[in-house]
Amino acid sequence: MQTSDPAYDELVKGFWRENPVFVQLLGLCPALAVTNSAINGLAMGAATTFVLVGSSLLVSSLRSVIPKQVRITSFIIVIATFVTVTDLTLQALAPTIHKELGAFIALIVVNCLILGRQEAFASRNPVRRAVADAGGMALGFSLALVMLGAIRELLGTGSLFGVDVLGPGFEPWVIMILPPGGFITLGLLLALFAYVRERRISASQAVGGGTPVRRAA
Repeated sequence: MQTSDPAYDELVKGFWRENPVFVQLLGLCPALAVTNSAINGLAMGAATTFVLVGSSLLVSSLRSVIPKQVRITSFIIVIATFVTVTDLTLQALAPTIHKELGAFIALIVVNCLILGRQEAFASRNPVRRAVADAGGMALGFSLALVMLGAIRELLGTGSLFGVDVLGPGFEPWVIMILPPGGFITLGLLLALFAYVRERRISASQAVGGGTPVRRAA
């Protein structure tokens, strides 16, 4: 639903209409690799949020002074700076989580979601819209990671955020905390999102009485 505030529209689009993982299929490497638990998904989502919002804020602020010929290089330097800050902060304040995420913290630098938002949006829009876009995309990405991690942890160990939920009688599905479990969970969630999106499109067309036309995600 569109509102009179463009920044609000940019913020909310990342949750559903343009969700980075479930619609755009971006950032799938960390989405599959670190989501064997909900806390890991939350930590990676928070780290990505900091990097994406901070980078978009800086790139949008400097968009008029960054030469077009070196814009990609400049974007990468900005992103790498925020990733370094994130890496050192996690290492100092949350060493256990830092060890769990491992090299995937450093690999945020090459996350196509982050560089893509700098090139496609932050470098072309004012600060308020750029930060709103980054925040929406980051929160949508974090939501996807937490959903993946929660499902895999619950079925794979019977716990959620480290708290036993299903009790001692539950037989864990060990495959869910292994790499194949990531692919299975992601595939099922993608199918669910596609089904709900198609139902919404069909319902809106039925109300409008128009000829069904498939829209891009």
